[in-house]
Amino acid sequence: MRNVMLIALLPALMLAASVTQPMTALAPDVAPEPNEPVTKVERPAPPAQPFVMVGIVDTIGGTTCDWQFNGPMGRYLMNATEYGLHATWMYSASDQTTYPDRNMRYNFYDYATGEWNWIDPDHMQSGVNVYTERTGYGTLEVDPATGVAYVSTHLGTAPLRPELARDLAPGGGLFEYCNSQPNADAYLWPYMAVDGEGAVHFALIDDASRDQLFYSKVDPWCEWTIPVGVAAPQPDPAFPTQGIAASRVSQKVAITWEYSEGAPDPGFYRISEDGGVTWQNPEELPWPAAYGGDTLTSYHISSLYPFYDSNDNLHIVAGVMPYVGGQGYIIPAQLWHWSPSNTPNWSHIHTADPENLLAPVGYNALFACRVTIGEGADGNLFIAWEQFDGENVEPGPPELLRADIYAAGSADNGQTWTEPLQLTQPTTGSKRFPVISDQTVMMNDAEHVAVLYIIDEVAGMHVQGQGPGTNNPVIVHWVPTSQIGVAEPGQGVKPVKLEVAARPNPFGNRTSISYAVPRAGNVSLTVYDVAGRPVRTLVNGRQNAGRYSVNWDGRSEAGDEVAAGIYFYTLTAGQASTTSKLTVVR
Repeated sequence: MRNVMLIALLPALMLAASVTQPMTALAPDVAPEPNEPVTKVERPAPPAQPFVMVGIVDTIGGTTCDWQFNGPMGRYLMNATEYGLHATWMYSASDQTTYPDRNMRYNFYDYATGEWNWIDPDHMQSGVNVYTERTGYGTLEVDPATGVAYVSTHLGTAPLRPELARDLAPGGGLFEYCNSQPNADAYLWPYMAVDGEGAVHFALIDDASRDQLFYSKVDPWCEWTIPVGVAAPQPDPAFPTQGIAASRVSQKVAITWEYSEGAPDPGFYRISEDGGVTWQNPEELPWPAAYGGDTLTSYHISSLYPFYDSNDNLHIVAGVMPYVGGQGYIIPAQLWHWSPSNTPNWSHIHTADPENLLAPVGYNALFACRVTIGEGADGNLFIAWEQFDGENVEPGPPELLRADIYAAGSADNGQTWTEPLQLTQPTTGSKRFPVISDQTVMMNDAEHVAVLYIIDEVAGMHVQGQGPGTNNPVIVHWVPTSQIGVAEPGQGVKPVKLEVAARPNPFGNRTSISYAVPRAGNVSLTVYDVAGRPVRTLVNGRQNAGRYSVNWDGRSEAGDEVAAGIYFYTLTAGQASTTSKLTVVR
């Protein structure tokens, strides 16, 4: 039926090619003039809007670079379980498309203090620069033995070269540097992974052709190996579509890529089981049975994201598009999961097929894309992705759709997935480039997924001249795993009555409200002041019977801190409700 519907829709799609066909471009990486001064964005940020549908958010930084990756996401968020949550992003405060001050930026959520290390009232000042010169397009990793952060980058002028930074302590923000010269000079877009023995592995593109995929390794510290080709006899990616993952319990490494000039585009992977010393032959990744009939399935430049779980199993999540008559289309976009440990290997996650499509999605994207994956405490899997809203249009020019962030989970190694959970609601900002933490985080005795993304205040890529430079917040979004529909340990017993409790209570900056609903239905959880006026709605939607938790950061719907005092929170499920008291101290 899906194939018939798509074929019937093709005449309309052909008439609106600028809306329905993917747009591909490589972000210009033009070096600024020597000593070019930085012109900062002076436009005020738009009024704060409530945009969270589930969980709570921390604003940990900002950037005017609204184009974080050309292709698939790299790792930006990692959990060092004994120390804290590491986060990085590509930063600039410049209004110029050359971004003279561009840098990899870093922040750290310290589990001992329950706070981010570098937070400023001006979000553009939060975080610390990793490097001392202009850098960008790097990724994040963590040393499994010490918990310190590694941050990769490329830098310099033609030819560009990769470099590696290592923090001196978990969350310290004081980095030492490892120059790739002479062995790995003239490579860029350094996607990175660290294995269980602490070796640092890289998937790189050569700067000369910007087409060919190479592998290099740093082990021991600051000894780069000479890069070797990855793809042959399969085609090179011809675009930075690579991804890399390493196991935390072995020396397994997997590199993925998509051939961006196929018809349709195929995907590939290559595995080493001895820390990159030897490699198995590159394998073509089969296409999932997404569309059928005359409608072919194609990968996309944003498609592939690999991950090794704690049981040493490889997972690849992918976004695919329909390919008909020699052309790919951004709808209906599908998300799939692949693992050789499952039978069948492929499982369907989600199909995004909007009723209306009022504008294009812009460069290097499908309607739903850039899916990333992480793991929970019990081996449950969680994913997050960006998905555009077919009716939420940036006025432009150019007119472009805005995106929101979604998540889903699996309790059976990816064989089946929960229904997508929309984490953000449509606003005038476009939520882009999400990456999920590699491991879930325990907060207030509840398991949470953490997702990092940026809120592009004007949809479209500033570096491509699509709108003005804007001071875009960098967000870490905390979502209880129970909200995604995958139960935490000990939550298997179905509740028999409404239950609700906040801890800590009293609280200053954040409290976790745990609640239980005995049967499926519409559920709301709202905080009220002593006059009975609603202050913040934390939950509002249909939920299955079960136990859940949600955090409240002591802010109103408008994002303002509430005054110290007594508040009440009411849980309503169907016709039943229960209310408890909550005290805020400042």
